[in-house]
Amino acid sequence: MSDRSAPQVFSIAAHRGFADALVAGLVPRYADRELGLARLTLLLPSGRAVRTMTEAFVRHFGARELGGLLMPRMAVVGDLDLDETLGPLLDPLGAGDAIPPAVDVTRRWLRLARIIREERPEIKGSAALRLAFDMGRTMDRLLVDDIGPDELVQDRVLDVVGELAEHWRTSLELFSTLQARWLAELAANGEVDPPDRRNRLFRRARNAWRTDSPATPIVAAGVTSASPALAQLLRTVAELPHGAVVLPDLDLSMNDAVWDELGEATTPFERGEAVTHPQYHLKLLLNRMGIARGEVQPWHRAGLGKGPPERSHAISNLFLPPEASRAWVDLAPDKRRLTGVRLMQTANPEEEAQAIALLVREALVQAERRVAVITPDRGLASRVAQHLRRWHIEADDSAGRPLAQTAAGRLLLLLTEVGAEAAAPVPLVALLEHPLVRAGEARAAWLEHARGFELALRGPRLEPGLKPLRTLAAEQHLSEWWSEVETVLEPLLGDGEVLLAEALDCLAVAGEALCGESLWAREDGRALAAFVEDVRLNARDVGTVIERGDLPTALREAMDRIAVRPPYGGHPRVAIYGLLEARMARAELVICAGLNEGTWPGSAAPDPLLAPPVLRALGVPGADFRIGLAGHDFAGALGAPEVVLSRARRDAAGPAIPSRFWLRVTALLGERLLGDHQETRIPALARSLDDGPKADPHPRPQPRPSAAQRKVRVSVTALDRLRSDPFQFYAQAILRLRELDPLDAEPSPAWRGSVAHKVLERWHTEHAPLAELAEQELRQMNAHPLMRALWRPRLLKALEWVEAHIAAEPERVPIVFEQAGDMLVNGVTVRGKVDRIDRLPDGHLAIVDYKTGAPPSGREVDAGYALQLGTLGLMAQAGAFAGAAGEPAQFEYWSLGSSHTSESGFGYVTTPILEGRKRTGIPLEDFLPQAAYFLKDALDKWILGDEPFTARLNPDAPGYATYDQLMRLDEWISDLK
Repeated sequence: MSDRSAPQVFSIAAHRGFADALVAGLVPRYADRELGLARLTLLLPSGRAVRTMTEAFVRHFGARELGGLLMPRMAVVGDLDLDETLGPLLDPLGAGDAIPPAVDVTRRWLRLARIIREERPEIKGSAALRLAFDMGRTMDRLLVDDIGPDELVQDRVLDVVGELAEHWRTSLELFSTLQARWLAELAANGEVDPPDRRNRLFRRARNAWRTDSPATPIVAAGVTSASPALAQLLRTVAELPHGAVVLPDLDLSMNDAVWDELGEATTPFERGEAVTHPQYHLKLLLNRMGIARGEVQPWHRAGLGKGPPERSHAISNLFLPPEASRAWVDLAPDKRRLTGVRLMQTANPEEEAQAIALLVREALVQAERRVAVITPDRGLASRVAQHLRRWHIEADDSAGRPLAQTAAGRLLLLLTEVGAEAAAPVPLVALLEHPLVRAGEARAAWLEHARGFELALRGPRLEPGLKPLRTLAAEQHLSEWWSEVETVLEPLLGDGEVLLAEALDCLAVAGEALCGESLWAREDGRALAAFVEDVRLNARDVGTVIERGDLPTALREAMDRIAVRPPYGGHPRVAIYGLLEARMARAELVICAGLNEGTWPGSAAPDPLLAPPVLRALGVPGADFRIGLAGHDFAGALGAPEVVLSRARRDAAGPAIPSRFWLRVTALLGERLLGDHQETRIPALARSLDDGPKADPHPRPQPRPSAAQRKVRVSVTALDRLRSDPFQFYAQAILRLRELDPLDAEPSPAWRGSVAHKVLERWHTEHAPLAELAEQELRQMNAHPLMRALWRPRLLKALEWVEAHIAAEPERVPIVFEQAGDMLVNGVTVRGKVDRIDRLPDGHLAIVDYKTGAPPSGREVDAGYALQLGTLGLMAQAGAFAGAAGEPAQFEYWSLGSSHTSESGFGYVTTPILEGRKRTGIPLEDFLPQAAYFLKDALDKWILGDEPFTARLNPDAPGYATYDQLMRLDEWISDLK
């Protein structure tokens, strides 16, 4: 090619497909008859772009059956958003002596955190590390645009600072102080920040190529970063004798008035500029390159699988700025029609994922048809991948998953949580039953022990630390197994600060002890190993100190910034991309998913350290700039031959707002064209997959066990359930089903009641101080200190009331405490435990039942739904309790709950007997006969008879919800109302 002085800058329209169109134009321009394209050097934005271009070259030569292929040299410019470094062409080994090396970003992060603690001692732990990361990101953001500390004190910046709120001025002052200290350290060490080194390398390459033009052609393709140093390098490439710059999706059809409406796109940025427009960042790049839009030429080569040409006009009209968009009113249909684009709305994200999976499955029926799902919503991407497995389609999500959400990453975080929370039940059980722990032949035995230990651990939290757990394991005959676990966990527990490097040493050792080499074996394990080694090495060098309690948060935030991408091996024609990964990628069908505001585009979060006016004065694009980049990604995706735009009407939080891009598409199409672009068949098909034949309503359960199964002992507490809800009695007494307490449960009424009963029993027999007995019982139950602190005062107040109330009636003598007994009624054993029996002065008995909550009402007793007190009276009358012979004459509930009449605020006595001025109750002479009637009636019907155990026989009776799910209550209870 002949020498030329005019810069060679080209653009590939969105409808052509960038990668394929680029290859189609490169081959005739630069191919050599003998060497093919081997003499050509391509400057690409990222490693993902290299893979995309490689695939495009293979498709091009394969479709034409051209035989062998010599690929061009592809060098990576490096994408900061993807955390990628420069390729060896721009950063050759051993050739950068004049340019200082870049500091390790992890070391910078940890060192900045330490400087923050020195400058602001009140900021510690994970907060300091989080601020240090934000600090490094902001410094990088400024350095990309060649902005250093000197620019922060320019007049235009200082003028803005005086108008800022106090917190922004404080933040700017802290930033300036920390940056000055950091840069002084870098200079002393002979290092620079990575963006600074990147800019210096760009300038060195620019100077070298301007002085001595390369003999072989260089083409920069797909680079859209508008950093000044890179823009100057691209200008130099465009001016090389055999060079060119090819931009993606620069709108050459936009008229000059609309182009001017975007703004000047120069530094400093002015208010009102259309920074959210998809073309704004390209205008900024051209300005920094010193190229007018009129100098940019179209790349007249069609790509494989291009979209319809008229769609480029529609895409251009779609993103018109506010003033220019008035032209939509007069647009002809052919200028607004989006041929090949469908809009799909679903009810919720789950239905959206199901519909997208169906679209992919349908497309794969056609041979060689490629499908790309593009979405910034990682949750939606994961759902789509799961639904595709229904048809054995493994779709790799190239955006990956955060390291913290992988199996290996989660195990490390569980170890930190166990240490920080002193072996709390939830993280402890999650760790012991983690799928990587003892993976292999030994896992079955390990899980048997772990699950047995979990069952014993359920309920209220034990006292912190390993000692109570050791006692619990001994009670379950798991001492040998627990000894191994304790040896692993003991180094992780402790209080106060710890060196981060030493903490990571302990975590790595503990993880290997539990999992062996399987912890590091897969791609997530390898990423975890690299992360631990990197942080450990730099933390030891910096001397980073952290509170143990902050360790889980600090590591989780750091691991969330690391994406673990799947290895190769997924379906060759299906790809799931994030927005960054989708750039330059092409497919015959592109599905843009998650088009709701806050997702695509994402919410514009301001910089946490520098106020937007300061950034604008410095010439740094604000947070809204990202919206324009997301719009450019959207416009590029619209260039595919077939496009489906998808959104869900609702998300987990409620109704979702459609994306501004979605609203623009619907507004451009208008009511006349919108119906032609609606996709309704696939959502209906997706719903039909889960719409099976309607099931008949579940009948009200009425089990009828055999006579032999009915012959069970009946407890006095179960009689209430037997009469009010026979099914619950059936499930508990006959099926012997017990509800499992959750881990780390709140103290239940039964738990509180058992403590109170045990304390009162010991007080009656041992005559020791109540406070001392209560403390002993709570400690013996290994109750958590917080639980003791919250509940112990209430318990003591109630117990003191019991003590005072008994002392106030010295003529009434307690004779039985917490004694179990039984009696035989029509051949059925009725058993029960009485809380207390008192001998009255006239020789009669008083039956006392302690309640930690509200006692049954007289109406419940009269209806036969609270038979415990009466049945205990019958048992005492029959001599079931040793030492308590006599006739019961008083029946009392002693409640330990709050009371307005008690001086202590806790404790009161109530009775179901009708006496004095009471309006409700049962006469004393009728109380025991009525209890006997209800007792025998229940036994005759359900224990000795064949009455069905009907669920919720008496729906208005008080009861428990323990077995509601088992009886499928919600499916039939409405029929009773």
